[in-house]
Amino acid sequence: MGIIRSLLELKNKDRIVRILTNKTQKVGKTSLIMSLVSEEFPDEVPLRAEEITIPADVTPERVPTHIVDYSEAEQSEEQLYQEISKANVICIVYSVNSKKSIEKVTSHWIPLINDRTDKDSRVPLILVGNKSDLVEHSSMETILPIMNQFQDIETCVECSAKNLKNISELFYYAQKAVLHPTGPLYCPEEKELKLSCIKALTRIFKITDLDNDGILNDNELNFFQRTCFNTPLAPQALEDVKNVVRRNMADGVKDNGLTLKGFLFLHTLFIQRGRHETTWTVLRRFGYDDDLELTQEYLFPIIKIPPDCTTELNHNAYLFLQSVFDKHDKDRDCALSPEEVKDLFKVFPYMPWGPDVNNTVCTNDKGWITYQGYLSQWTLTTYLDVQRSLEYLGYLGYSIVYEQESQAAAITVTRSKRIDLQKKQTQRSVFRCNVFGAAGSGKSGFLQAFLGRNLQVSDKTHKSYYAISTTYVYGQEKYLLVRSEELACDVVCLVYDVNDPRSFEYCAKVYKQYFIDSKTPCVVIAAKSDLHEVRQHYSLSPHDFCRKHKLHPPQSFTCNTTTVPTKDLYTRLTTMAMYPHMAQADLKNSTFWLRASLGATVCAVLGFAMYRALLKQR
Repeated sequence: MGIIRSLLELKNKDRIVRILTNKTQKVGKTSLIMSLVSEEFPDEVPLRAEEITIPADVTPERVPTHIVDYSEAEQSEEQLYQEISKANVICIVYSVNSKKSIEKVTSHWIPLINDRTDKDSRVPLILVGNKSDLVEHSSMETILPIMNQFQDIETCVECSAKNLKNISELFYYAQKAVLHPTGPLYCPEEKELKLSCIKALTRIFKITDLDNDGILNDNELNFFQRTCFNTPLAPQALEDVKNVVRRNMADGVKDNGLTLKGFLFLHTLFIQRGRHETTWTVLRRFGYDDDLELTQEYLFPIIKIPPDCTTELNHNAYLFLQSVFDKHDKDRDCALSPEEVKDLFKVFPYMPWGPDVNNTVCTNDKGWITYQGYLSQWTLTTYLDVQRSLEYLGYLGYSIVYEQESQAAAITVTRSKRIDLQKKQTQRSVFRCNVFGAAGSGKSGFLQAFLGRNLQVSDKTHKSYYAISTTYVYGQEKYLLVRSEELACDVVCLVYDVNDPRSFEYCAKVYKQYFIDSKTPCVVIAAKSDLHEVRQHYSLSPHDFCRKHKLHPPQSFTCNTTTVPTKDLYTRLTTMAMYPHMAQADLKNSTFWLRASLGATVCAVLGFAMYRALLKQR
């Protein structure tokens, strides 16, 4: 028996295969090793060969290989067990001219190996029939039932150490069993792909299906071919592939394109013909490991975020996300229905957006997430949890579709806010507004009004602590993230209920405790301004308090309207977040506010009109 142990790390170039052979009497195992190394049959064969290292450039899979011989005469069974536990693939050597050695494969070696390996992570086995030069017949007729009985057996190779027949092939198959194992992909008893393999290949199909029509056309097939194998297919080669599928299944080709069934059939065919490496090349290109799980390196590429910096999606990332939205917005209504959202996230192992998302971003009158709301949610995730955003982009295949090294290429790390304050300008596109107020003061209404909802259309069922949408400041589209009750932010809203005499006291205490000496701009919001205003039970009125602390006068606000609430106040907040140094000076100028609000209205209309025009072009 021989054991091949791989210390394989697919993300690295340092790949090692370790081979152990044990002393099984008179099967010629040591002769095989020495014939491989010297390329000639040895005149004298020792009980055990010394450890041998074969460099990568002379092995078929370009992997450095270490061969360690085991001898029952010189070593203990415990040493054998230790090597078995470390093995990635095991070669069991028998003599083709010895019925007894063949019987020992099933009576001794396979039970011994199974007893020493975990049932859920059995190592692949290779049966090696040596001394084929001594017989004129093949042992395959005897071996095939054994292969059918034990699914861990990858293949069988007949060879001869004496005339060097299939010696290098033996070690090639051994390496191949480590690098391209059959077990995770295919069930030989059922003669079909395993469910985990189908799931992975289905995700790959959906990513490659760029227009989401359920068919890989010639352009998409060539994109797939270039992505995985760095070369396109000639037109005739494409037709040949489709013809193979046509001959074997009725619904594998549709409208001259490859369906999911046809795609899965091709990979089944590759595996059945011993071309496992083709399917593994595809799986690994799309981020999968040997257990058909997306690797941590693929999902979470390293990205360094210095203190006081934030994370945003860059232009290419937004273009990619727009294309993902477009391919799933089947009815072209600029919103995603629940079915369309479900279809979009089929490439995810779980549903990443819960019902609270509909109260976090803009929706249409049916409660469906709009195009702007969709981009806003992605912006929010990237700002709050960039690792989660990288993970999501990984599921969608961003780095593959955009031919980037990793999803990290989609992220912009902004410069320190301290530098922005020093230079009195910023390149950031996302700003955070935190809202403070006593219970019942109208904070939730303030968040929902930012999404265009008045009291009549607000959904109280699935509460969200965030609201995010776009505003326009001097013609520039910016995102404002509004959040309840947190300290770190770019601008602060202190919300009180004009009809509750005890409401303002809470705002005053929060300001004096946390923000009186802060450079963070603060705005006092007089909420529920449609109600009768009562005197606040505080030593200073809200207006006097603002005047004393050099704040803007309280801003009236209500969401109890019959129309969509105005965004003017949110534009002001975004402007203050962008230009905190102006918050106590130029921002008091009414002409300044008028220019900012007018720019917001014009840009919002133009932005939506441009997207509708792009949809019509598509």
